[in-house]
Amino acid sequence: QVQLVESGGGLVQPGGSLRLSCAASGTILSINTMDWYRQAPEKQRELVASITSGGSTNYADSVKGRFTISRDHAKNTVYLQMDSLKPEDTAVYYCYAIVRNSHTYHFVNYWGQGTQVTVSS
Repeated sequence: QVQLVESGGGLVQPGGSLRLSCAASGTILSINTMDWYRQAPEKQRELVASITSGGSTNYADSVKGRFTISRDHAKNTVYLQMDSLKPEDTAVYYCYAIVRNSHTYHFVNYWGQGTQVTVSS
């Protein structure tokens, strides 16, 4: 089994910064793509940022220039550096990964439990 554990969420003032981490552990052969999603109350879950095993990144228009996604392959960890935070960034942030299992060699997608980010003065 594989687990994704997010950390780094919390309460921050507008204009502040947070760094989210998502560490994958378990029977991992490789990780293809790691993404960050978020879901605010009364809104659908949306893709915030993604990064491939080759390092290619994509961002939602709403966060371009403010958020940066990166990964540490050795630690099976993806990060989301969030700068210039706005109240509209308030949401539960979820880590998502496509993982190749080291025992079965199957590809399986996993979701983290989510971490709350609240931007408020």
